[in-house]
Amino acid sequence: MPRTLVLHAHPRPSQSLVIKAMQPVFEADAGTEIRTLYDLYPDFDIHVSAEQQALARADLVVWLAPVYWYTVPALLKHWFDQVLTHGWAFGPGGDALRGKAAWWVASAGGSVSDYAPGGAHQRPFADFVAPIEQTARFCGMRWLPPHIEYGGHSHTGEQLSRCTDSLAQQFARHRAAQPSAQAAA
Repeated sequence: MPRTLVLHAHPRPSQSLVIKAMQPVFEADAGTEIRTLYDLYPDFDIHVSAEQQALARADLVVWLAPVYWYTVPALLKHWFDQVLTHGWAFGPGGDALRGKAAWWVASAGGSVSDYAPGGAHQRPFADFVAPIEQTARFCGMRWLPPHIEYGGHSHTGEQLSRCTDSLAQQFARHRAAQPSAQAAA
């Protein structure tokens, strides 16, 4: 059975409509471990070996976070810097994550049209994905297309329901595609 690790990184989770709606999709799966980084490390003092052990147990790694200034929130970026170490995640002998899947699941306050020429951000959202994708790829991980929910600040209940349904379907497909799931079949 494939194992999933969700690294939830929202600095103000009580204010999040979309991330709060997405989290139960992962909580409902018995093979999923959720680590809520802002609860675990409010002082940003990351327990590196605990995080590396959690990663070692996973086949699919999910980075669940809002988009902050065109990237991930500060604690998740700090987590990348501290946990994905030379000789462990990359470089000579750094193959601990090789072959694992990485999936960025995020909420963006802006609409799709905000991420277009002439929109508020002047660029397509895909332009902001590259650093996160390259982080995964540099560690030998398989990059899965991100799941980005746009305009989350104004979602209605019906829109949140469609968001979670879509996420649940993608999650099921990604889990079924993991090598450990295929070996069990």
